[in-house]
Amino acid sequence: MDYTGLIEMLLEDMESPAPSGAKRIITFVNPRQYNAFQRTLQELKALHPEWPELPSSHLLKSVMTPLSGSIKHLDPFKNEVLIEEDSLIQVHTLANKINQGPGVPYGVKQIQAPKAWSTSTGYRVKIGVIDTGADYYHPDLRQSLAKGINLLNRHMMPLDDNGHGTHIAGTIAAANSTEGMIGVAPRATIYPVKAFDHNGSAYVSDIIQGIDWCIRSRMHIINMSFGMKTRSKALLDIVNKAYASGISIVASSGNDGKRRNIDYPAKYPQTISVGATDRHRRIASFSNRGEFIDIYAPGDKIISSWTHGKYHEMSGTSMATSHVSGAIALLLAQNPDLQPAEIKALLLQTATPLRNKKGQRRPGEGLEVNALKLLKEGIKRKPLNSQY
Repeated sequence: MDYTGLIEMLLEDMESPAPSGAKRIITFVNPRQYNAFQRTLQELKALHPEWPELPSSHLLKSVMTPLSGSIKHLDPFKNEVLIEEDSLIQVHTLANKINQGPGVPYGVKQIQAPKAWSTSTGYRVKIGVIDTGADYYHPDLRQSLAKGINLLNRHMMPLDDNGHGTHIAGTIAAANSTEGMIGVAPRATIYPVKAFDHNGSAYVSDIIQGIDWCIRSRMHIINMSFGMKTRSKALLDIVNKAYASGISIVASSGNDGKRRNIDYPAKYPQTISVGATDRHRRIASFSNRGEFIDIYAPGDKIISSWTHGKYHEMSGTSMATSHVSGAIALLLAQNPDLQPAEIKALLLQTATPLRNKKGQRRPGEGLEVNALKLLKEGIKRKPLNSQY
């Protein structure tokens, strides 16, 4: 099959996308056909270096494009490809401004992370934070951030133009004990994956490319503090590939206060779905809850780092998710051989039962992550022949 005409049309669509902003994910059923498509694309790019890049996920065998109007020019290839609408997805959060760092925030204390630091600080654990980027100049994050990637502009650093990603990064791994704040795992390394724009919006195709990058870059954890209401087969497929490669995927459940449903991708069983609690260890009013939640963590009125060296107080299951990612980093620094299913089981086994409105602990109504117990129990699982 000659893919020259198809490639030319796809690239033309990138130059003049549909007014509606519609995008699609095109996945090749046969990997050989995808490889042939990519070979043809590279040959044409060599002849036309000015042509734009065509976003792709090599692990998923997919390309992403803003198809303008009709997709009839894909008819000759309809038996070779699956076509999926590329949906919009949003970060999970609400924000207030704060002027100074909190030292050790209440959420970090509530999950007992400081008591774990004599044993583990998350050293050398790699966390891909798929979000709005991060503030590389923030004094609390200078030691915590690696290069990462900007999926919106691959020639630029993944700098944060929203604030949400910087807030997530701070809770996970801020490391400024003298003047700023300390996150759950202050010696873990965060790789910002900028998939969201300044409004906190992204397309599923951006998330897919972000997860693809995390797999190929050998992340240990992926933090996904965002969600959407609709199911995406392409997103599920790439989540499956990350899970199979040994990456723990931590996802926020959503802020709709629902009792019987949560957002995707947290709803996929391959993720660790996270709900939010308040400082009284009760489920936050905004948090989704119920059977689809694996674990809860502090997410109400969380102070963390913000752009331009500042701090914001934010509420959301996004904030809860970053606490869980940090706790897993503490564990993996001591026992890197644990697989995602084992980590999820350990989280549930060592968690603290939540309180009801009367302040009573009620087993079975939800569990809050306990970083100290998680670490202690996880170390016991270390194989006797481990080199760590």
